[in-house]
Amino acid sequence: MRFNVMALSVTAGVFWGAAILIVGVANLIWPGYGKAFLDLVSSVYPGYDAAPSFGDVMIGTIYGFVDGAIGGAIFGWLYNLVSHRVPARQA
Repeated sequence: MRFNVMALSVTAGVFWGAAILIVGVANLIWPGYGKAFLDLVSSVYPGYDAAPSFGDVMIGTIYGFVDGAIGGAIFGWLYNLVSHRVPARQA
């Protein structure tokens, strides 16, 4: 079985971007919610401050989508490379 690398890339990007978006919006509604998570994300993404503002939530969401898409593409490519070289076991 092989992964469709493009589909996996977009799916991972949407998933990670949505995770940051949901926690960021929840932090706007309930200050303090997910603060540790948002601080961790802000330590990785330059320009993202994890401040409770709509602009920062959008920047984090875009960073999350791009990061997730790149990670998904690398994972799918690596999986296809390894699964092609390792023979399948018969059950």
